Amino acid sequence: MDNKVLVETSARHVHLTEEHIEALFGKGATLTHKKDLSQPGQFACEERVTLVGPKKSIPNVIILGPARSATQVEVSFTDARTLGVEAPVRESGDIAGSAGCKIVGPAGEIEITEGVIVAKRHIHLTPADAEAFGVADKQVVSVKIDSADRSTIFGDVVCRVSPKFAAAMHIDTDEANAACAFGKIYGEIII
Repeated sequence: MDNKVLVETSARHVHLTEEHIEALFGKGATLTHKKDLSQPGQFACEERVTLVGPKKSIPNVIILGPARSATQVEVSFTDARTLGVEAPVRESGDIAGSAGCKIVGPAGEIEITEGVIVAKRHIHLTPADAEAFGVADKQVVSVKIDSADRSTIFGDVVCRVSPKFAAAMHIDTDEANAACAFGKIYGEIII
C-alpha cells in the first residue's frame, strides 16, 4: 500500500445527546437520517440548528448522528471568531474545559457550558490500515497534500485507530481552504 489516504473536509457540525435532541426538536424527537458519512454508522441529519455566541450567530448548522453521550460542537477557528468564543484544538470527545455556546432549534434552545472545539486534524484508520501505513493509535504524523495551487504539509495529525473506522483524514474548512483541498483529494502520510 502506498502512503496515500483520502482527505475529507469536515465542516462545522453538532453532535447531540438524546436529551438535547428532545429539547431542541420536541418531546420524542429523533434524528432524521439524510446521508451516510464515510465513517461507518455516522450520518448527516435533516435537522439543523443555530449556534449563538456572545458576538454573532451561525444559522443552519448540520447535526451528525447518531446521538452521543455528550453534546459537542465542532467549528473552525474562523467560526469560533465569528461566534466570539475561544474554542481549543481538541480530539473529538475531549471537551472538558472547552468553550460554551447557545444552540437553538425549532422547539427550544440549550446553553452548553463546554463542548465547543476546533477538531484536531486526524486520520481514521482500521488496525489493518494502521499496520499497512506503519502507524499506531495516537501516533502523530504529517500529511502532504498536493493541490494545483497550494500544496501543503500538515503537521500534528493524530492517527486514530479502531476496527469501527474507515480510512480517511479529516480537516476543517479553514485547513481545506488553505490547501485548496477540494473534491476528491489524497494526502501522503509522512512518518
